[in-house]
Amino acid sequence: QVQLVESGGGLVQAGGSLRLSCAASGRTFSRYAMGWFRQAPGKERAFVAAISDSGDSTTYADFVKGRFTISRDNAKNTVYLQMNSLKPDDTAVYYCATTESSYYWRFTYAYAYWGQGTQVTVSS
Repeated sequence: QVQLVESGGGLVQAGGSLRLSCAASGRTFSRYAMGWFRQAPGKERAFVAAISDSGDSTTYADFVKGRFTISRDNAKNTVYLQMNSLKPDDTAVYYCATTESSYYWRFTYAYAYWGQGTQVTVSS
């Protein structure tokens, strides 16, 4: 059974940084793409970033380009989201997810497995 466990969320002031981690288990991590999504209160879940199985390819939502970086360590079965220059609009629950393929999709429906989420709150 695939399990994803996020950590690293918290409260940070605007302009600050956080690094989220997502530990995966239950299958061969290095064969599948990973993604990060977020959901703010009253809003739909939105794509943030995704990375291919090898880590060679990434894609980002426009609103995080230049501020967030997705990476993975296949030896540790972990994907990361480094978030810099945080803004109050970045406040949301952040979820990691994994697909059934190696391709780094931007669409929520392409992801079969989800973590429980970690809260990120950015104060102004």
